[in-house]
Amino acid sequence: MENALSLGPPVLNLVIAFAVGALIGAERERRKGEGPTRSPAGIRTFTITSIAGAIAFSVGGAVLLAVLTACVAVLVAVSYWRSQDQDPGLTTEIVLVLTALLGGMCMQAPQTAAAVAVAVTVLLYAKAWLHNLVIAAISKDELDDALIFAAATLVVLPLVPNSPMGPYLALNPRSLWIVIVLVMAISAAGYVAVRLFGARFGLPLAGAISGFISSTSTIGAMGSRASRSSDLMAACVAGAVLSTVATIAQMAVVVGATSIATLSNLSGPLLLAGGTALAYGAAFTLLAARIPGNDTLPTGGVFSLKTALAFGSILAVILVISAGLQDRFGNDGVLLAAVVAGLVDTHAAAISVASLVASGKVLPQDAVLPIIAGLTSNTLSKIIMAVTAGGWAFALRVVPGLVLVALAAWAGTFAALLWY
Repeated sequence: MENALSLGPPVLNLVIAFAVGALIGAERERRKGEGPTRSPAGIRTFTITSIAGAIAFSVGGAVLLAVLTACVAVLVAVSYWRSQDQDPGLTTEIVLVLTALLGGMCMQAPQTAAAVAVAVTVLLYAKAWLHNLVIAAISKDELDDALIFAAATLVVLPLVPNSPMGPYLALNPRSLWIVIVLVMAISAAGYVAVRLFGARFGLPLAGAISGFISSTSTIGAMGSRASRSSDLMAACVAGAVLSTVATIAQMAVVVGATSIATLSNLSGPLLLAGGTALAYGAAFTLLAARIPGNDTLPTGGVFSLKTALAFGSILAVILVISAGLQDRFGNDGVLLAAVVAGLVDTHAAAISVASLVASGKVLPQDAVLPIIAGLTSNTLSKIIMAVTAGGWAFALRVVPGLVLVALAAWAGTFAALLWY
């Protein structure tokens, strides 16, 4: 008796098929309407269709499910033809065909079918919000940039070669394209932050967060926005400099994970550098807050494809120069290797030196100088990006902050060396 009452997998799958149809049907029932102009399908029709799909798949497999789906499609077509004068929409009809397929899917992959049903129901329920978003909230320029970003990410990126090539085999096209996509994404994040929080706080916040991904890319994106909107200059400068705070915090984490002794010796320089970047960025954030009109909605595109491509080109040049220096001088000198690696990624330089400390090849106090040298060479890359992406007006405001951060790091380094 107990076994007879227990639910086996087929019964559970039928229950899920029932729930899938009822869930979608409940949403459609709310929009069905009344009278002659009502929609042809509601909660009962959707539930029965889903169950029919499940039974069809159980009895005759994919073939019978295909026949059932074709029959539903024919009935839907007839219903649409009869009511097209009153309701030209096709949403309910298409979802009804999908429900038949989901019912059959419940017998083989019930979790996936249920997830799809929930996603479809949410999409149907958000009709008004989605229409307002596409028609009123999103401009043509924003939609154009969204399509460009989607093409760059989903179409171009998978096709780009993923192997070293070029001079000294220093260039990986896939890695360079990922950086270009990253610049566009950071710029878009800044744009969204401005729309949500206003330029006074949105751009500095976006810069500080994006710095954990790439401070150099963030500076390029902020420079591009500043060059297109001069009234956002102060906020863009704040975001650019605050991205360095994220760089230093991230460096502390990766160095500490590699060698606690190295982090202990680096604590003074990193605290001075991070504090300087925070103070400089905060000063420009306050300046941006005092400029009237900074909370107006941003105009123009979400990002600049030209700037992103220029950034990728500059990075490629730096990579080739870095590889050439390594080929000429080798990696015998820890200091030279850190400087060369820092041109591209300051964290890579710090991790490599910290790894030498962890293996006992370098003393912890001797690791401070090469790591700070790598941070300084990375600052040079940021300065180049600030000039090329934002122009001299942007660079003259950002570069002093970057130089002060580097000087603060060196002051802490010399203090540490004198201590030891």
